[in-house]
Amino acid sequence: MYETKTPLSPNAGSNVVDQAAAAANQGINATHHALEGLAGGVKSLRDQASPRLDSAKTQASEMLHRSMDALRDGSQQVRAKAHQASESTTHYIQQEPVKAVLIAAATGAALMALISLLTRPRRDR
Repeated sequence: MYETKTPLSPNAGSNVVDQAAAAANQGINATHHALEGLAGGVKSLRDQASPRLDSAKTQASEMLHRSMDALRDGSQQVRAKAHQASESTTHYIQQEPVKAVLIAAATGAALMALISLLTRPRRDR
């Protein structure tokens, strides 16, 4: 690898140093080229991944908006049904006030009976 004319030549040390410097420069150049190739590969991968990431971000955003719209619609439907039930109840009470009071009293009595059964102390046998 190292070339010298004669082992005892006065320029022998200089040639070895020159050859070592040349070898080091070749190594540096080879490393530089390898790093440039690696940087190009990374850029290429980034360029390929970027549109996919943008697409995934767009899809996630669209799903979020659809979910929010669905929740908003569901909330409006529940609100409308609750309002309709309230209107029906009010209308029934206006049309049949005696029946409404009797139904309310019976429901209250049944709930009180259930509560008293659940809260009365148990007797161990």
